[in-house]
Amino acid sequence: MKKLGCVHLVGAGPGDPDLLTMKAARLISSAQVVVYDRLVSEAVLAMIPASARRIDVGKESGRHSVPQPEINSLLVSLARDGHDVVRLKGGDPFVFGRGGEEARELARHGIPHHIVPGISAAMGCAAAAGIPLTFRGLSDGVRLVTGHRQEDRDLDLDWQALADPNCTLVVYMGMGTSQQLADNLQAAGLPATTPVAIIERGTTPQQRTIFSSVGRLAEDVATHMPKPPALLIIGKVVGVALERPSTCRQELAEGVDA
Repeated sequence: MKKLGCVHLVGAGPGDPDLLTMKAARLISSAQVVVYDRLVSEAVLAMIPASARRIDVGKESGRHSVPQPEINSLLVSLARDGHDVVRLKGGDPFVFGRGGEEARELARHGIPHHIVPGISAAMGCAAAAGIPLTFRGLSDGVRLVTGHRQEDRDLDLDWQALADPNCTLVVYMGMGTSQQLADNLQAAGLPATTPVAIIERGTTPQQRTIFSSVGRLAEDVATHMPKPPALLIIGKVVGVALERPSTCRQELAEGVDA
């Protein structure tokens, strides 16, 4: 009977390869087979050995993502064929990375696997923009949500909870739903003047931070057109970054009451 391979679900972090864990860097640099998402940075992908087999599951013809069940089956199949696999995911595999689904599928088929955590996009991008996710007197908690909609359905979120002015809200994949996010947060009581940071390609040399507000969010997204990966940080803590010297800022939208 053929020996099963092992699958490592590896967090590739927010983009800067220096932010990889030592274990992640070791696994990537010695990988035989790498299955990776489209949000893994080019700098991290450059660490993969030339001899390794690369499988991009972030895109197909027509630029559509590979369906998750197909990715699950691929990982199982590769391991059953005896391959040790590095499954690379942007950020942390268990924070909006669907790593839990993949781990459960591997376990269901008896495939050996290990989880290698990574710095999440929320943590890495906030730090790179000089924004503390929590700050005494400004924010006593953090909420992470996704702004992605499936099949053009409305976002089904607890808007009253998310509009808490004493918490920081981080929205992944929220560029396409920025108007809906802003409208619902304001309807739930969050002031239009609440600061927002739009962080594009955080921690990389191409990072761009656009400072906005809830009331101006959709307008600024339309004006500046941030490209993925990008996320939103909403809350009073964004004002801490706005207090930094202007040389530290890359772009500042008008109309923010920090």
